[in-house]
Amino acid sequence: MLRNIGGYLGAVATAYVLASIASTQSVLANLTEMGVTINLKTRFEAIGHDLLGLTSIYLPIIALAFIIAWPATGLIVKLLPRARTIGYVLAGFTAIIAAHLILKQLVEITGIAAARTTFGLIVQGLAGAAGGLMFVRLVPVSRRKPVD
Repeated sequence: MLRNIGGYLGAVATAYVLASIASTQSVLANLTEMGVTINLKTRFEAIGHDLLGLTSIYLPIIALAFIIAWPATGLIVKLLPRARTIGYVLAGFTAIIAAHLILKQLVEITGIAAARTTFGLIVQGLAGAAGGLMFVRLVPVSRRKPVD
């Protein structure tokens, strides 16, 4: 149980950090396309700002998306144990994509600017996939001994 909680927290943290960094870089890329010069120091400051600033908005969305996705994936993996890695990777990807699309339908806004384009949405999904992979790495397959 504690391994699952630790794996879940590690997965959420991984997805959040990668998604936040990708979002920051997407916004900065848009600014450079408009002719704004952004140096390396500013890029790192923006990453730090967004990592802290999005904790109240985006971190809970990712956490909720994974809370929904992980148990469903666990049930599938029990039936198809060889699909554990790909299952959680796809679950992470799908959970983040679904969260963005659901929010778009519910409140008619895209909360994370990077997810406004198809490419940006896919990159956010890849951050979720990395979270899924982190979960698999942190939570080893349980090897239950048969009861005699």
